[in-house]
Amino acid sequence: MTTQDALTDVPGMRVGHAQRAGAGHPGWLTGTTVVLAPEGGAVAGVDCRGGGPGTRETDALDPRNVVERIHAVVLTGGSAFGLDSASGVVSWLEEQGRGVQVGPDPAQVVPVVPAAVLFDLGRGGRWQARPGPELGREAVEAAAATGPGSPVPQGNVGAGTGAVVGGLKGGTGTASTVLPSGVTVAAIAAVNAAGSAVDPATGVLYGEMWDGLPPVPDGGVHAQAQRRLAEAREETGRRAAGVLRPPLNTTLAVVATDAALTRAQAQKTAGTAHDGLARAVRPVHLMHDGDTVFSLATCERPLAEGELNDVLAASADVLTRSVTKAVLAAEGVDGPGGVFPSYRDVYERRD
Repeated sequence: MTTQDALTDVPGMRVGHAQRAGAGHPGWLTGTTVVLAPEGGAVAGVDCRGGGPGTRETDALDPRNVVERIHAVVLTGGSAFGLDSASGVVSWLEEQGRGVQVGPDPAQVVPVVPAAVLFDLGRGGRWQARPGPELGREAVEAAAATGPGSPVPQGNVGAGTGAVVGGLKGGTGTASTVLPSGVTVAAIAAVNAAGSAVDPATGVLYGEMWDGLPPVPDGGVHAQAQRRLAEAREETGRRAAGVLRPPLNTTLAVVATDAALTRAQAQKTAGTAHDGLARAVRPVHLMHDGDTVFSLATCERPLAEGELNDVLAASADVLTRSVTKAVLAAEGVDGPGGVFPSYRDVYERRD
């Protein structure tokens, strides 16, 4: 079976990005990512472990509450302002007749769209540049326009457009795996953290330590990278009125599977996936992070006895790889809001 090593390897899941950055959008460096569930929706869970979250509709995912399935998840920049982008997704879903049926007319639906935000305000140079309903609609329309199993763009796209991790440019990354039973588990992450993705002693990405050690940068390359990163941080502090101390960040992720999970099992999956984030970024879950992981299950494949543990372990593994792929796919930014070099640039990696 051909896979994209992406969230869209879970049948029925679609991903769309929308962003504003570069010469065509002066002052902007932000975006929105939408994970669009199949038309029947998906069982969902959430686990927020950061001390500064910005979220919408997460209480609806509590297994004790009434909502059985959700229809999309929004990951977005813009801090609390960016929650407005979910409104554009809700409006689009309503137009498609997708949501919880609340009246006799088929058009009487209420879409359930949980959302979470990361902090990227001012990184493009303009504090007021943040996602709104129009960017949310653009992202969900992009998701709907993709075919089954489509590749997912990574790096400076969607919610990862303005992301930064430990002073390096962060971004969006995605990964998947197929269990021996045929169950697929996948993740997508927008990596934006106060902590670092890089071992300070060697320059190796933490996330790669769990998948066989990559070549270690030689001492000269590592020293040069550390100097360049220190200079970028200093220059960013001079340029950017929008950069706050202490840093405000947040890594966001969605893990998905075609396994048949209960709502309680989906919530457990979201929690276990955080272990994968902790492998790839250190430290995590700080008071000024809002680290949040959603989980989605399409419930197309029954779980064999004991297989839930395999799904839980895989959710952490694919999130680790998603973070690593986000950092490797990111491209450096040098703009009015700051200097954010990429990992590949400072460590001269071309693989």
